Amino acid sequence: MPHDPRPPTPAAQVRADGLDAQVRAIPEKPGVYLFRNERGDVIYVGKAASLRSRVRSYFGAPQSLLGKTRRLSAAIADIEYVTTNTEQEALHLEASLVKRHQPLYNVRLKDDKHYPYLKIDVDAPWPRVYITRSVQRDGGRYFGPYANAKSVRTTLDIVKKLFPWRSCTKTITGTDPRPCLDYYIRRCIAPCTSYCTPEEYQAVIDQVILFLEGRTDLVLKSLRGRMASASETLDFEEAARVRDQIRAVEKVGESQVIASTREAEIDIFGLAQDGNEGVAQVLFVRGTRMTGGDSFALAGTNEETPTAVLGSFLTQFYDDAAAVPRLVLTPELPAGAELLQAWLSAKRGGPVELRAPSRGEKRRLIAMAMDNAKESLQMQRVKWLADTGKTSAALTELEEALSLPQPPQRIECYDISNIQGTNSVASMVVFLDGQPASKEYRRFEIKTVEGANDFASMAEVLTRRFKRLAKQREEARERASVAAEVGEKGALEEGVLADGGGQGAESATQAGRAERPREGGGAAPDLLIVDGGKGQLSAAHDVMRNLGMDDVPLAGLAKREEELFVVDSQEPIRLDRRSQGLYLVQRVRDEAHRFAITYHRQLRAKRGMRSALDDVPGVGPTRKKALLKKFGSLQAIRDAEVSEIAATPGLTGRVASTIKERL
Repeated sequence: MPHDPRPPTPAAQVRADGLDAQVRAIPEKPGVYLFRNERGDVIYVGKAASLRSRVRSYFGAPQSLLGKTRRLSAAIADIEYVTTNTEQEALHLEASLVKRHQPLYNVRLKDDKHYPYLKIDVDAPWPRVYITRSVQRDGGRYFGPYANAKSVRTTLDIVKKLFPWRSCTKTITGTDPRPCLDYYIRRCIAPCTSYCTPEEYQAVIDQVILFLEGRTDLVLKSLRGRMASASETLDFEEAARVRDQIRAVEKVGESQVIASTREAEIDIFGLAQDGNEGVAQVLFVRGTRMTGGDSFALAGTNEETPTAVLGSFLTQFYDDAAAVPRLVLTPELPAGAELLQAWLSAKRGGPVELRAPSRGEKRRLIAMAMDNAKESLQMQRVKWLADTGKTSAALTELEEALSLPQPPQRIECYDISNIQGTNSVASMVVFLDGQPASKEYRRFEIKTVEGANDFASMAEVLTRRFKRLAKQREEARERASVAAEVGEKGALEEGVLADGGGQGAESATQAGRAERPREGGGAAPDLLIVDGGKGQLSAAHDVMRNLGMDDVPLAGLAKREEELFVVDSQEPIRLDRRSQGLYLVQRVRDEAHRFAITYHRQLRAKRGMRSALDDVPGVGPTRKKALLKKFGSLQAIRDAEVSEIAATPGLTGRVASTIKERL
């Protein structure tokens, strides 16, 4: 981004001076800083070993900052900070503040609620297993976090089927006249009626804890010992009940993948990200088996490296985690790995190793986590798009927010892609009724624009897309006008009143119009989105106005704060960050970006493999292959006589002469 030589406006200068004064007042201590925008919203939370130095880095020359950081620095209106004693304290505070404020420019867990855990009040006289969303230092045992209520309820159901702990909340006195139904279906051992001793009930809770820790081998060892004892005392009914429990635990254990040949305590993480979305997958290995896993949806991953995303996610994940393992595996070391490892060790109360294995058994586990993350991300998208209620709500939100005449059934989005002005391409993606219509997608190679001029490139693409449609609409208007004149003339000749003639003209006009298509090149969009802010929107509006198609609703989606710009409005439209409408336009924009990037890579790869033979008239792929097969290289073809070249299968003397001249 070139430096803007124009002097700043008075308001901008006042803002810059105020921020500069705030930066100078920040101490050189570890801590956390918060950036707020003009509306007072927290847009970024960061940590630093030296607050002043770190914050000052956001206000350097714009061309020295990355795209996302540049947009962030331009949006800062106020700075706050909190000093801490150590970097580890700053790391913990940063995670807490990100969860609380959900800042736009941070990588963050999508749900702003607390994640669920399973809790056992081990100090209670008759402990229960139940779901909670907060971790307290109350002596209880916590397991989690789980990604959502479904995950934690599934685990709770399994535990309840395997182990007969009480699920009721009544006060246990042991004097109830009879037990509830759970006792008769072997889901409880009825402490309410004194059918068990406190020691027997505690043994059940101990087994639950071992199972949730993933130590099924110890659970089975304990159960087999109880079965043997019951058999020795001729209590065959109890022995049979424990035998059935053993089989149930073994069946659950069979579904757990053998993950290691040695005893281990490992959390394995995988990551998949695309645009502003991401999914982090965690797999748990306890003992020699993979005991479970879960996936967590992420937001704010746009333009972030995998190491930065991993660093932010791991901090938030382990900030409230019930337990920290001895070994944490990631596909690559996260940002701030040394500080993160020290923080995890302090949290665990023992050494924790953070490692990114490159081969062997542990790399296989990483690959499994990565595959799961990719599948979860794809499933997340499919699930959202398949929810007609959400897509319908999204279309209605866009209709209201953008003042459209109806919900936009056909949305077209355009994106430009190039690297330093080379191989410029554009993409057009189409969503029909909120669903991607891949058959309608189009790709454009920029032909008339030199260098990295996104505005001119957008103008070329839209002209090529709508020029023919504009001509068709003009011809249709002319036909409708002629039909109206004929209808009016006929009505007057027959002595019909003027009102009747007007109705005839209207009927003729309607008859001259074909039913507006929803698909194909002849379909006009109900909403046209360009990836960019006011500049891209202005370029698109100029094209549509010149083509006589300025009735097509236009919007520009700016990445800076995910704002929508529309024609004839200076202020952007800000949809709620959690709204279905914003999510839909982000999905449309991300799909356009993905499609453009894919085409750009294909084109670059294709041109990278071109040879001088591709520019010779009369030489196609077959002749090129035959020449290279015979001579082996371009230099050998250059050194050959025309007669030798002409002797190549499929070539003529004239083509051989042309090859010799061109090479």
